Amino acid sequence: MVRAIVATEDKRAQVIDKEIRPIKANEALLDMEVCGVCHTDLHVKNQDFGDVTGRTLGHEGIGIVKEVGADVTSLKVGDRASVAWFFEGCGHCEYCTTGRETFCRQVKNAGYTADGGMADQCIVTADYAVKVPDGLSSEAASSITCAGVTCYKAIKVANCKPGDWILISGLGGLGNLALQYAKNVFNLKVIAVDINDGQLEFAKKYGADLTINPLHENVGERVQAEVGGAQAAVITAVAKSAFNQAVDSLKAGGRAVAVGLPSEAMDLSIPRLVLDGIEVIGSLVGTRQDLVEAFQFGAEGKVVPQCELRRPEEINDIFDEMNAGEIRGRMVLDFRNKD
Repeated sequence: MVRAIVATEDKRAQVIDKEIRPIKANEALLDMEVCGVCHTDLHVKNQDFGDVTGRTLGHEGIGIVKEVGADVTSLKVGDRASVAWFFEGCGHCEYCTTGRETFCRQVKNAGYTADGGMADQCIVTADYAVKVPDGLSSEAASSITCAGVTCYKAIKVANCKPGDWILISGLGGLGNLALQYAKNVFNLKVIAVDINDGQLEFAKKYGADLTINPLHENVGERVQAEVGGAQAAVITAVAKSAFNQAVDSLKAGGRAVAVGLPSEAMDLSIPRLVLDGIEVIGSLVGTRQDLVEAFQFGAEGKVVPQCELRRPEEINDIFDEMNAGEIRGRMVLDFRNKD
């Protein structure tokens, strides 16, 4: 039996004792060190994606390999490895074989359709668990496993070149990492947009070139006036208005990359899309190769996640703080202390 945080019928997370089954030939058993808390965990816990009562939550997990199955060659005992949202694909469909594996129609997601990393131990499909490089702490790696790789991939698909202006909307746990990848890996100029002045101060500290609070000024008008429009926008915020503001901020030929998941539909001017060649695309987490790259930039110190270690028993307090907009950086559950 291990300690695990599971979803419940009453839409609260609960710490329980849960049995771990024997591993299969293609699997590995991880002794979990840490697991970050993501806004998606809040959605799963709230049953926004359906009832998964009893499911172990968490998809920002880092653990030490304790045991490997008979057919495993990608991991060995003692390796540190990830438990990511992209838990497993079929491996043979058009998406899995063309570098778009996160869109696999048979995908399994950690903490949602497969037991996740918020537990003392977790079973992973070995070939889908990415090794963590030396020089990157487990708590930092946990943030990169989801928030980091999601932002890194979104900026990759934004198709910017060094020196371009990119707008990042929402400077919370994802947006702060997006800012660092944009500045320190892709060499972009960053416009940080958030309704929280504290987050904007955080963004300035990490190199934002321009900060805008939509509560005080029109984002699109300011960006068009100051820089002639942004080449791209990455929207991590979860409000319809953020998506509309991002599109209004683009220059002709610009690309808006949707990452956040608000429930509303955004407004789009079809004539502007056509006449200005505006593109709007979605970006879903990242592939295993994206995570390898995102981890490496973290190990090199180009991206430094802001983490706060918390006890697993504090999970509902963290969700309450998330709902209240009080989170700065990333909350990371520490499973190394078993007391």
